[in-house]
Amino acid sequence: MTTTPDETEAPKPTGLPADNPFARPSTLPYGLPPFDLLCEEHMGPALAAGIAEQRAEWESVATSAGEPTFADTVLALERSGRLLQRAGAVVAALSSAHATAGVRAVDEEFAPLLAAHSDALFLDGRLFARVDALHSRRSSLGLEPDELRLLERYHRDFVRAGAGLEEPSQQRLRAVNTELSTLSQRFDTLVTDASNAAAVHLGREAELAGLSPDAVDSAAAAAAERGLTGWLLTLVLPTPQPALAALTDRDVRRRLHEAAVGRGLHGATDTRPLLTRMAALRAERAGLFGFGSHADYVLDDQTAGTVAAVDRVLSSMTPVAAANARAEVAELEDALHADGNDGPLQPWDHAYYAARVRRDRFSVDADDLRPYLELDSVLRGGVLAAASRLYGLTFTERPDLPAYHPDARVFEVLDADGSGLGLFVCDWFARATKRGGAWMTTFVDQSDLLGDRPVVTVCLNVPRPPDGRPALLTPDEVRTAFHEFGHALHGLFSAVRHPRFSGTSVPRDYVEFPSQVNEMWAWHPEVLPGWARHHVTGEPLPGTLVQALEEALAYGEGFRTTEYLAATLLDLAWHALPAGREIAPDGVEAFEADVLAGQGLDIAAVPPRYRSTYFSHVFAGGYSAGYYGYIWSEVLDAELVDWFTENGGLRRELGDTFRRELLSRGGSADPMEMFVAVRGREPRPEPLLRRRGLLVDGAA
Repeated sequence: MTTTPDETEAPKPTGLPADNPFARPSTLPYGLPPFDLLCEEHMGPALAAGIAEQRAEWESVATSAGEPTFADTVLALERSGRLLQRAGAVVAALSSAHATAGVRAVDEEFAPLLAAHSDALFLDGRLFARVDALHSRRSSLGLEPDELRLLERYHRDFVRAGAGLEEPSQQRLRAVNTELSTLSQRFDTLVTDASNAAAVHLGREAELAGLSPDAVDSAAAAAAERGLTGWLLTLVLPTPQPALAALTDRDVRRRLHEAAVGRGLHGATDTRPLLTRMAALRAERAGLFGFGSHADYVLDDQTAGTVAAVDRVLSSMTPVAAANARAEVAELEDALHADGNDGPLQPWDHAYYAARVRRDRFSVDADDLRPYLELDSVLRGGVLAAASRLYGLTFTERPDLPAYHPDARVFEVLDADGSGLGLFVCDWFARATKRGGAWMTTFVDQSDLLGDRPVVTVCLNVPRPPDGRPALLTPDEVRTAFHEFGHALHGLFSAVRHPRFSGTSVPRDYVEFPSQVNEMWAWHPEVLPGWARHHVTGEPLPGTLVQALEEALAYGEGFRTTEYLAATLLDLAWHALPAGREIAPDGVEAFEADVLAGQGLDIAAVPPRYRSTYFSHVFAGGYSAGYYGYIWSEVLDAELVDWFTENGGLRRELGDTFRRELLSRGGSADPMEMFVAVRGREPRPEPLLRRRGLLVDGAA
């Protein structure tokens, strides 16, 4: 059984005024939204019309006469909602990347309506009856493998969404889903507001001692952008703030750290009532499905399968990571005392003294590297060049195509044979309307069924330099750029028929794996010479610094693993709560302390990478009970890095294999089958444990 897009079908009327750009498919290349024509007032009406249009399409499916078929049920559902997808993708992207007051208002208004809209599909007994009937005779339908997988996925989606629940439980589920969507959107808004409000304003240049000249200039530009004199140290989303590694003024370091960990604890931006309520509602929802906790419910649909399986991986790392972290703290504390400071090492001291140890031990300083890490060179000579060599791609910047913000840049991506593959949009700089962190999203998902090719976006939060000055990155920002572009490649290479399986539509504990593999090229000896050049002199990064950098990057693994594991365990602890147990908002900090102490991770100088109050991954994103996925995916990542290394590294044939067997297939095949098709065997933990220095005497 095969399906092809009906490219001759005329666009259906949407009920929107003709002057609303969402009323018709974009005529720009690859369906890029016409941002030069779009206004905020177009968004709400388009979402409302999109909801109504898709409801009518679903009604047509539900009332179809005769025995259901794969085409008139599953494929009809896949084809539905084109207007809502066009408008929803724009609003979702802008709510993170350029959340003006108007965009926020639309997002807040429609978040509960879109949650109710999803329930209208999955709690419609007529639609479920049709899907269930097909599922019961799936072996006799003559479906191809990806079609069978799609039918099974739809059936599982319906069941997990509550289609099999009794009416009273369904009614409660609708209410819970609506409230959760509102709370999640509000959490995201408050974290952004709290981060903006907590930026540290400095009035004396001496307080910035230790920062590089370009970092000082960026701080001045940040202050000027907000109408302030002096300098402003803006916050990134994770707990560790990059400036802590360089600032020599210990009190300024303290202020910056306390600003970071204090987000979401005070006044109008207090997120504790939201997150505790979300944890309770998620537990209640899991109980409706017969699960003991939200974590049990989530893990049941991931590659890990069970909480116990995740616990086994984490428990193999936690004691060794904590021991390494404590040893690192003791070493850094000696350096603190040698400076004439009393008392224990504080969390705002850790990065500063770790940087000093790296500099003294490995003869490398992050500030020595930054002149060689110029943003555009990293992008063109590193990120894009590595993809060109490995996959045969060509990238051409398209300033003629409109973007949603002046910072965003649009590139057309051509395949090795010269055919158009899609568009890549990159948006590097931090701003007040942009949430913290880094992420990849899509405006258009690839699908053969719909005839769509991908438009993908990558956002980072690099401090903006003053006009005319280059943006110089930190080593971590370089790694992040390669990581997020790994997600972009997953979306760009998608070659599936059905939208449900496009690109990164894979389990949460698998989706980070391809992007983490792409990090390996950041400092690869065949890639590095193409981009790591001094932005003034053009001289290549000295080989001695490269070797020292590799050694320095390996230092501090105890800290990095421990801060990550601490955040992961907080996520799992919140979502292991049973229904009926709700933590009071003023008990959040005590709850966190108990969880960390119980796992032996109560190390004052090594706080979690995210505290609950600004843990947007799990309270405003899709990672609830899923933050463990980074380490779970890294098991696979370490295996594939070994595979690339064992077979010659940056070779086109390896890239083609990785693309064909894994990146191009999205969610259309079993994740572990795709992994085995590349690696040749099931994954083992030893490569990751070895890479992180957590193998003891050659054994895990």
